[in-house]
Amino acid sequence: MKKFVSIKDIPSLPEWVEEAINIKKQPLAHKELGANKTIGLLFFNPSLRTRLSTQKAARNLGMDVIVMNFNKEGWALEFEDGSVMNASTSEHIKEGAAVISQYCDIVAVRAFASLEDKEKDEAETVLNSFVKHASVPVVNMESATAHPLQALADAITLEEQKKVQKPKVVLSWAPHPKALPHAVANSFVEMIKMTEAEFVITHPQGYELDPEITQGVDIEYDQEKAFENADFIYTKNWSSYTDYGKILNTEANWTVTGEKMKLTNQGAFMHCLPVRRNVVVSDEVLDEGNSLVLEQANNRTYAAQLVLKKILENADS
Repeated sequence: MKKFVSIKDIPSLPEWVEEAINIKKQPLAHKELGANKTIGLLFFNPSLRTRLSTQKAARNLGMDVIVMNFNKEGWALEFEDGSVMNASTSEHIKEGAAVISQYCDIVAVRAFASLEDKEKDEAETVLNSFVKHASVPVVNMESATAHPLQALADAITLEEQKKVQKPKVVLSWAPHPKALPHAVANSFVEMIKMTEAEFVITHPQGYELDPEITQGVDIEYDQEKAFENADFIYTKNWSSYTDYGKILNTEANWTVTGEKMKLTNQGAFMHCLPVRRNVVVSDEVLDEGNSLVLEQANNRTYAAQLVLKKILENADS
């Protein structure tokens, strides 16, 4: 594997999930694989789970880790070809990515959507510029439209926790005071399509995701109806796709509550974190319900470790 930028880069999700679960049992079994190798973690946006889990995964494989917060520590990068750099940017990605590649054996990048220019966000300018100009493998730690490491961790969690072969999984929109990107939801949808599950997306009118991603998926605008007999409720906010980046609904009637969870088949609650308590989901669900948010967060390490292991094995082959 020479890059991991999308959940679609996984050739067989069931096989990868099985391998990740085995890694979880013996996380230091491949400690020598990353010896004398360095990974650079480049953050253009904040992180907790992604940063710490990827660092831990790399160290479980014996790698050295370099972390750089570009929004505070790096020169402002220019991504446009042919640009006249007489404004705010100081370094072009052509030199920046090439230099970083000399210091690192793998580069991992986290850069969110602007939510202002749909075309630019969907072009994945930051991530794809590193893929184009870096001479080492690139890992997506969340980009404008995708979060494949989270989706892989979610797949591991679903496999570990499911009680039936084909569970009912519901992806539910929930309110949030800020406009949020579509990356987590997009990758979750793409991941579920690669599994055996009854899948439903529920959200208010106007919050449809990219139709190319949700093609063939059942959409239900009645949240309570969608929750009926569900085995898993995965909750996430996202802003409007058609009215790009806008908040169209802030009403609390889409908050996930204990009463709504009673409609499920003793369903488990999932969220990628961080989560706004009593806005996205009630305290009751997180603290007293069948919540898997900590299990998901724990599996972030083994998702990242599997990806890095695949890349390292390819480098040595």
